[in-house]
Amino acid sequence: MTALEHDITDILAPALRVVFCGINPGKSSAHTGFHFAHPGNRFWKVIWHAGFTDRLLKPEEERTLLDTGCGITMLVERPTVQANELKGTELREGGRQLADKILTYQPQALAVLGKDAFKKAFGLPKVEWGRQHITIGTTEVWVLPNPSGLNRASLEKMVEAYSELDRALATRGR
Repeated sequence: MTALEHDITDILAPALRVVFCGINPGKSSAHTGFHFAHPGNRFWKVIWHAGFTDRLLKPEEERTLLDTGCGITMLVERPTVQANELKGTELREGGRQLADKILTYQPQALAVLGKDAFKKAFGLPKVEWGRQHITIGTTEVWVLPNPSGLNRASLEKMVEAYSELDRALATRGR
């Protein structure tokens, strides 16, 4: 496989509750073909504790997320060891492609997992955590902490942020 080739595919369907958008695949994910596959990545644990799934899923069970109204995509497809290896042009192009996907599928919410990547992808000077003031079509946009093991945020803080999104979606309904 070349640097851009891997077997990771988007997990998308129309009208999901939320699409989680990672920055890009890590080397473990590129190797296994599953999103958030590195053992140190806390994504699966965070979404379980936050109420998006009724049990702790393994990366290889990622397609069952569709049954919970959740999906996964990524800003940039190029695998790296760390997301800070990505170029600004890659993130901006990824932002354009992400917006097109979201317009096609129109989930209730898009949750971009990482503040700096979101700022660069959408050309925004300042971004706060949580719900953003922009939408993509009818889709709310949220920025949540990246669950990478490299992120120093505690599991509790991450679960709190993701739970806020889960509660907001539960009250909004569709």
